[in-house]
Parts: sequence; structure tokens; C-alpha cells
Amino acid sequence: MRDIATDDEGLVRLQKLLAQSGVGSRRKCEELMLDGEVEVDGEVVTRLGTKVDPRTAVVRVSGRLLPPVSDFVYLALNKPRGVVSTMSDPQGRRSLGDVVAELDRPEAERLFHVGRLDTDTSGLLLLTNDGEFAQQLAHPSYEVDKTYVAEVEGHVARKVATTMLAGVELDDGPVRPTRVRIVSATPNRSIVELVIHEGRNRIVRRLLDHLGHPVRRLTRTDIGPVGLGNLRPGELRDLTLDELGTLLDAVKR
Repeated sequence: MRDIATDDEGLVRLQKLLAQSGVGSRRKCEELMLDGEVEVDGEVVTRLGTKVDPRTAVVRVSGRLLPPVSDFVYLALNKPRGVVSTMSDPQGRRSLGDVVAELDRPEAERLFHVGRLDTDTSGLLLLTNDGEFAQQLAHPSYEVDKTYVAEVEGHVARKVATTMLAGVELDDGPVRPTRVRIVSATPNRSIVELVIHEGRNRIVRRLLDHLGHPVRRLTRTDIGPVGLGNLRPGELRDLTLDELGTLLDAVKR
């Protein structure tokens, strides 16, 4: 949550909101307003000193959504391999809840995960306490791209990538990545990067296995605008305002 000081009516000067949200210095924010780069609720605002409600105003800077101030948290986690994608596990396996507990997050946050990753898959997961956001982002109709890097058995030829891009029929329906890149290929081992927007169970593993290249290791590196970056396994960070704004736009919030 951003700590934005407001007046007795719960309002704040627009340029102050922009500056405290990291858009730029107060002077830079005033210049953006005067240049017509700032919109509030769909209207361009050029009058300096305009006040807005930071919790409800839909603010865009150069077309990009500035997330409203809220009590919600939005986090990126690098899920380690071997961790189950639940906040607790009745079988006693290491869970996301265990990882979060090790990081001393406040219990009152009541975090939960957006979507899931297989236990044997590592990489990017989003955590939040915003239930509506989580449900919308996980819904297949919003088609947020997810990037995976897979280490697979055998030599992946270019024709295999072409086959994937054309679409492959699996038992539960077709799957068609939006991008496939062969990072490296040797006779016994290849590295393949895939971008796919759907989230059917074990879809990447099943796709590559169907094409004769069983997955040895799989990592999700990106969800839409959010990337793992330098996050090490078991670490998490807050989403940036740009990342969150883009995701909120994707789910039409």
C-alpha cells in the first residue's frame, strides 16, 4: 500500500499523487499535466492543483494506468521446485504458505496465490490478498501471456517449433503457443522458451512430451509484464506500479 497523505476530505493534489507514486519529481509531474499527458477518469487534466481521491480516481499517465491507492498487496514470488502451490498442505509437504512464513510477512495479509505451478515447476507466481484481481487474472478469457523455459530431452528441431506454433491437439483440446524460441539444442538436450496464455494443468509438459521431448526442468519466467528478474528461489518482491497498472488494465480494473 502506498502511504499518500490526503486532506480532511480524502483528496490529494494530482501532481503530489503522481510524484509520491514514483512517476517523477513534482516539477516533472506538473510538466506532464501541462503537456496533456495525464488523464483522470477519462478526461485530460492540465490544471495544476486539481485534487482527486487517490483510492477511486482512474489516473493514466501517457496512457498507462496508475494503480489506485489500496490496502491490497501484490507480490511476485520465485517458487522453488518441490513446493506445492497451496498456502497449506494436509500431507505436510512444503507449501507456499511455508515459504511466505519464512519471509516474516504479516499474518493479517492473508495472502493467496494467483493460479498455480506444478510442484516440480519453479518460477514466477503472483501472491495477493485482492480476491477479485486474482480471480480475474486467472480466468482464461483475459489471456495474459506466460513465459516458460524448459530443459527437455533430445534435439528440438525447427520443425518442432513450427508445429507448436501451428497448434497441437492434446487429449483435452488444442494448444497453440504464441511464441516459441529454441535457445539451444544438442543431440541429448535442448532449451526451449515458450509463451502461452492458457493455464491448463501441466500444459507445457504435456505439449512437449506429446512432441517427443519430455521435460527435465521447467521454469516460468514471466507473467504478462512481470518478470522474475533477479529474484532467487524463495524470494518475493512487491510489483512495481507499472507492472500492477498493466495487469489491472489487462483485467479491465
